[in-house]
Amino acid sequence: MELKLYNTLTRTKEAFAPIDPSRVRMYVCGPTVYDFAHIGNARPVIVFDVLFRLLRQIYGADHVTYVRNITDVDDKINDRAARDFPDLPFNEAIRRVTESTAAQFHADVAAVGCVPPNVEPRATEHIGEMRQIIEMLVKGGFAYVAEDHVLFSPQAMDAANGPLPRYGALANRSLDEMIAGARVDVAPYKREATDFVLWKPSKEGEPGWASPCGIAVAGRPGWHIECSAMSWKHLGETFDIHGGGIDLVFPHHENEIAQSTCAFGHGVMANVFMHNGFLQVEGQKMSKSLGNFVTIHQLLENYPGDVLRLTMLKTHYRQPIDWRQSELSRSQAELKEWADIITDNALETIFENPDLQQVDNEFIAALADDLNTVKAITRLRTLAAESSFENLETAKKFVGCLSLLGFKNLTKPNYFSDAIASFIPPDKEEVFTKCYMLMRTYRNYCANNFMEDSKRISADILKHGIQVSLGYTGEILVSFPDYDIGAEKDKVEALISARIAARKAKNWAESDRIRDELVAMSIQIQDGTDPVTGELVTSWEVKR
Repeated sequence: MELKLYNTLTRTKEAFAPIDPSRVRMYVCGPTVYDFAHIGNARPVIVFDVLFRLLRQIYGADHVTYVRNITDVDDKINDRAARDFPDLPFNEAIRRVTESTAAQFHADVAAVGCVPPNVEPRATEHIGEMRQIIEMLVKGGFAYVAEDHVLFSPQAMDAANGPLPRYGALANRSLDEMIAGARVDVAPYKREATDFVLWKPSKEGEPGWASPCGIAVAGRPGWHIECSAMSWKHLGETFDIHGGGIDLVFPHHENEIAQSTCAFGHGVMANVFMHNGFLQVEGQKMSKSLGNFVTIHQLLENYPGDVLRLTMLKTHYRQPIDWRQSELSRSQAELKEWADIITDNALETIFENPDLQQVDNEFIAALADDLNTVKAITRLRTLAAESSFENLETAKKFVGCLSLLGFKNLTKPNYFSDAIASFIPPDKEEVFTKCYMLMRTYRNYCANNFMEDSKRISADILKHGIQVSLGYTGEILVSFPDYDIGAEKDKVEALISARIAARKAKNWAESDRIRDELVAMSIQIQDGTDPVTGELVTSWEVKR
């Protein structure tokens, strides 16, 4: 099975060839433990968990090393410690913050089905490696000491001879473009605006360690040097895959590459750099000021972790994802159907015993095509429809695919029913399920025929069924995807096709005009790229 991955370094999808197939090595940037992880933080954790599972499937569990770090020295941690524990000694306050936040992170990512990495290093445990790299960079002329700081010089890197990459190659920008587009810290001790900090003196009361390069005062590392040191310690001077969110391409990963390649004299730090796309919430950038900032922990109070996981995986990892309540509801209903297939066909023993499961080649091929989870889930649905106790070979593949994607809780009692309707007594769950399935049948009919008021009528059907069947008289809150449509489906799709054609022809004025017409029709559009063909695609929905 050939594995192909999109490499940000080359901007192409390439056949993956590990440096050593007996020791495939992957590093992913982990959390800065100052607060609860938000749902955007969950995306790289889930994405690279799937890649970790796939690599183990292809190369063997004993031949893959996955390192995901914890950043436990940072200004945000210091600020949180001072705010939450003003009466404690500062180092004790920091320890309280980092330990409690890291524990919550571990609980949250376990709940969404992620297995622990092989190694989870902490920045504070690798100060010695950071000092070593810094001293190598100064000795090599790539960094310099100024006013108790140590700074890296991208200009020195670009001026050097040998195999070193060009600074900015990962971000595909020149130094001038990076200066113009970045918020550069201006300081009198810097030689050039793009020079960045490797080490800085600690302020009074801050954590501090013995400084490198003969600096007399205690200091602490810059952010970028931390990952260079931890990846070197646990994976070596060069390794196979480096992952993280697309927001880390510049400056974090760009600076990691600069530090590591200059320190060790190699042309690459990692052969493949992978980045997942951005996440927004209900069509808007997630922000505390907008009131749409949501943590993994908050979502887990209302949804099983498998629901969050499936919702995340229904969008290709390189595309932006719009996190919507309606999509969570869809994922929840689909997982309930899959759970019912397992229990109705007495497949629990297979589900709970990996040795009885089988691998489906089409499913694996989809994942091996740059983690095409969208295509893999489509194959999973086909297997689900064909699975039964009589068709045991297909059922084994269906269950095996669920396990490989990380869904482990589908046979837990009431795992989904509690979240779908917590007011339903356990002994009435069968009655509720029938009401729910009746409602879904009608709702899907409305959706497929673009009928008005499908959301309201569907909710009314479910409420009425519950009240009549169960004698329940309390308030019933139901939330379903909004299928209302205020425009002809054919007209909307024709406008979108015309807009795509205008964009391909670089007729931006016509593209903007069509977009405005769609907005006036209450149609919200979102542009993206097909992960398989690379073609421009546009999704749409009615925005009320």
